[in-house]
Formats: sequence, C-alpha cells, structure tokens
Amino acid sequence: MVQHYREDSDATQLTSPPRRFSSDDTEIDDHQPTHRADVRPSPAAEVDPVYRGFKAGSAFFGWLIAVGLTVLLTGIVGAIAAAVDYAVSIDQGMIDAQAGTIGIVSAAVLLLVLAIAYYNGGYVAGRLARFDGARQGFGVWGIGVLVTAVVAGIGALAGSQYDVLDRVNLPSIPVADDTLTTGGLILAGAVLVVTLLAAIVGGKSGQRYHRRIDSSWD
Repeated sequence: MVQHYREDSDATQLTSPPRRFSSDDTEIDDHQPTHRADVRPSPAAEVDPVYRGFKAGSAFFGWLIAVGLTVLLTGIVGAIAAAVDYAVSIDQGMIDAQAGTIGIVSAAVLLLVLAIAYYNGGYVAGRLARFDGARQGFGVWGIGVLVTAVVAGIGALAGSQYDVLDRVNLPSIPVADDTLTTGGLILAGAVLVVTLLAAIVGGKSGQRYHRRIDSSWD
C-alpha cells in the first residue's frame, strides 16, 4: 500500500483530522457536520390526541353564530330592499307566493346571506376548537342541516303553528309547499354545497390563527 505524505501547517494539523486517500488517489471525506439545528417540535405537535378531532360544543356555538347572522343579514337586506323599493324575495311568505317566478337576484342574495353566515359560524367553531378546523366547519353545517330537517318535519306533522322556521323568518329554499320545481331543487342543492364549503373554509380560517401562534414558538 502506497502511503501519501502531505505538507500541512502545524495549525492545520492541530485543527483538522488527517486526510485519507483511496488507492486511486481519490480523497476520502471524513468530515462530519459539527453544528446541527436545534429542532423543536411545535406546541401543536405535542398536544394529546384527545384534544383533536370533532368538538360538538364548538360546532354548536358556531351554528348559533350562523343562525344569528342569518337572521341579522336577512333583516338588513330586507330593510335595504324596502328603502330602494326593490323586492328581494327572502321573506318566507313572499317566497311561497312567488315560488314559480323567483328570480336570479333573490337566489343570489339567499346564497350570499347563507355563505356569510356559515363562514363566520365555521370560523368561530375553528377558533374555539383550535384543531381540525375543517371538521368543526363540517359540524356546523351538519348541525344546521339536522336542526332544519327536524324542525321542518315537526312543523309538517304537527301543523304550521309549530313551524319555528316560519316564526323566526329564516330564508329557506324557494319552493312551493305542494310541489318541488326543477329550479327549486337546483337551488336547494346549491344552498347545501355553498353553505358546506363556506363552513369548512371558515373552520380552516379559524384554525389558522392558532397555527400562527404555534409557529411563533419556532
């Protein structure tokens, strides 16, 4: 074996390990990294899994916010419509009377009101739960659909005097009581899809606040 001798300064010999070469004069790199980044897991990564997942309480309070905003925005839109003397049909009685001739403007206003309401409801649920914002938003939407179906069923079985949705004057699907038109079915599907997406996006937005706080620890 051929030994290779290299002239190095005394300082280099004291601070650097001896350099080795293979049989074909290729230098073998023995250097190892001397500095490693201090990697700390974020606080969110250390949280017990029991605190993650769907939280019914957060979703319920988010749904309450969605209902409150729906009523508030409905009143605001109705006041604006009355002020400009333009009938935007989001009142339940007017919807029943004009179910066959409801316009695109009324449907767009209905979707906008519900989208804003469910976005904020999902946001509140995501902020309260901190984790899994999309699940919290889906929970807000699910509670809304479930409560609407139960209340509507009770009203249909027990009579109009028990129709809570009619009493609080919430915007509903513009279809007549005795028939479901194609336009009404399309709008019903659009309402379900729009409110679902709005609630999920809102839940993710609420969770993002906590992510920014967790990232500040890094």
